[in-house]
Amino acid sequence: MSEYLSLESFFAFLTLTTLEIVLGIDNIIFIAIQAGNLPPHQRDRGRRLGLMFAVVTRILLLLALGTVMKLDTPLVHVLGQAISGKDLILIVGGLFLIRQATLEIHEKVEGRRRHHGRKPVAASLNAMLVQIALMDMVFSLDSVITAVGMSNQIPIMIAAVIAAVGVMLVFSGAVVDFVDRNPAVKLLALSFLLLIGVLLVAQGFHQEMDKGYVYFAMAFSLVIELLQMRAVHNERHRHHHHDA
Repeated sequence: MSEYLSLESFFAFLTLTTLEIVLGIDNIIFIAIQAGNLPPHQRDRGRRLGLMFAVVTRILLLLALGTVMKLDTPLVHVLGQAISGKDLILIVGGLFLIRQATLEIHEKVEGRRRHHGRKPVAASLNAMLVQIALMDMVFSLDSVITAVGMSNQIPIMIAAVIAAVGVMLVFSGAVVDFVDRNPAVKLLALSFLLLIGVLLVAQGFHQEMDKGYVYFAMAFSLVIELLQMRAVHNERHRHHHHDA
């Protein structure tokens, strides 16, 4: 027990928690988009359940670490690349994200699906939870493998996962509401998911691309959008005072 209470373990825990939160951003955005498609009274429940699924998936993957690491064994060769089980999960997950984000962007821009009386992509809580559970596995692979590279103590990793999802639970409600209230931000979030999907497919084919570039690009776009929203708000405020 004493080895888990050392200063080194504490710093490993803090670093891993921060890392899990950063790696969980794409997960939160995916859950925010999916929860936004639910009827209003189910959104909070869907968001909380989605994040609970994320905890369970990550802990199960950590406990089945031996199996996860064996997923690196090549299964097939495509275009001269050895594709393992882990690569297949990343490729399929990436393609699924690209498909979901494209459908959602199409609906946002065209606005046709609801006009023709068809249901949104994740209209039922159960359908949404199945999609989140599948994508949690893809997102978790990334964070679990990174965590393993940083610490070899499973209890510290599990504690970091639980702490990170606790932080996500606190802030995800605000993220879901903000994304839902602002159509332009929702489009930005969908573009982010599209880019993450492309990164996952590239990773599956062993093309290493730094996620930091995507995070920076999205943060920059978000800052521009927030400045734009502020400018519009100020303009309305001025008009309101002028009319009064």
